[in-house]
Amino acid sequence: MGKEVSQENVTKFRKAFNDGNRNAVVQRAATKNGVLNASEDIAAKVRLDRTFSIEIDTGKVTNQLHSGRCWLFSLLNTLRHQFADKHDVKDFELSQAYSYFWDKVERANIFYENIIRTADKPANDREVEFYLAGPGDDGGQWAMAAGLVQKYGVVPSSVMPETFNTNDTTGFASALDLKLRKDAIELRELVANGASEGQLNAKRDQLLGEVYRMTAIAVGEPPVKFDFEYRDDKKKYHRDADLTPKAFYDKYIGVDLDDYVVVTNAPYQPFNKLYSLPAEDNIVGGKKITLLNVEMDVLRKAAIAQLKDGETVWFGNDVLEQMDRKDGLLDSKLYQTDALFDVDLSLSKAERFLYGQAQVSHAMTFTGVDVVDDKATKWKVENSWGDKNGDKGYFAMTDDWFENYVYEVVVHRKYLTADQLKIADSKPEPLPVWDPLM
Repeated sequence: MGKEVSQENVTKFRKAFNDGNRNAVVQRAATKNGVLNASEDIAAKVRLDRTFSIEIDTGKVTNQLHSGRCWLFSLLNTLRHQFADKHDVKDFELSQAYSYFWDKVERANIFYENIIRTADKPANDREVEFYLAGPGDDGGQWAMAAGLVQKYGVVPSSVMPETFNTNDTTGFASALDLKLRKDAIELRELVANGASEGQLNAKRDQLLGEVYRMTAIAVGEPPVKFDFEYRDDKKKYHRDADLTPKAFYDKYIGVDLDDYVVVTNAPYQPFNKLYSLPAEDNIVGGKKITLLNVEMDVLRKAAIAQLKDGETVWFGNDVLEQMDRKDGLLDSKLYQTDALFDVDLSLSKAERFLYGQAQVSHAMTFTGVDVVDDKATKWKVENSWGDKNGDKGYFAMTDDWFENYVYEVVVHRKYLTADQLKIADSKPEPLPVWDPLM
């Protein structure tokens, strides 16, 4: 039998709590104001003075509203910044709805692929459960967004604007989850009954057509061709007719996304190795998710170098840790709950990964950094939560927060060493569906 909480324990705990005045004082502060307010370090605003020695002027922020599309927003933000710089249109915006549409179709197709491949396993198998957990969800990785751009191009937001169901994906995601899980039952039964590859493909095509119809109803159908009209910041009018999304991308943005590397810091795994996340890939035959695992200073130096050259940086992070949303502050010492409760709450980065505390919960964009005596002290961050948070949508981050809660940055190959590039171009080690980076 396990050890119970005894009355002797309770008496001892009560006496320890009531000995001395500290607990009563802290209790009053916490119960009246909440744990975070009672533990907040007001000096964080001083540490995060919004002056940066390196800063890219990027204009108005975007707003993902009630959706999990930060990974798409962050990539499209880096691309629109490059468009704005080339074509003198500061607040230009690319269509997130367009990329979201194709992600739903592609992600359904690869879901079918994985369901058929694992049809011989029970439904409660660890890998099958992963695929069934949220097949219609929004979350994603940089390579997933890059793969969509490579295959389908991009369009301006004026050509395919946001809809109710892209601004709030809850209802559509719920319907898509249900549909895809039902499809999984059909496909698994077909495999169990000995269906041929031709029969399975015919069923997949039918089911995928239904997903296309659902997405077109919820989001709107994406354009095949469009006319692009805009005025630049000097008020000069421009018009370009009969463009395809891929032709628009090639002509107006033209960034080779294969020139970029996702550099990660996952200290529970060996460094200087390339890993992949095959279970999270979203396009059959498309761009694979690979991660070059290195020491944290590699991420820092590469991000600073790219910012110095005038290019913003996509990064994955754990935004829910030590964050003040209203004021736009990211500081590892922002909420000192360990001092409030008088307990040790410290974990290493590796321990946070291995024991379920760490997760790559968000993606944002670096647009600046403050470097003092050759050391980064704080970072300027473009978020995608609209202009009501932070300083008109921009957050400020201490370098200590970068060290602890930034897990991935995406940088051009030219900012990595020859040895690092050799690893980045090697065959990756696939990580299982239960790995903490998933």
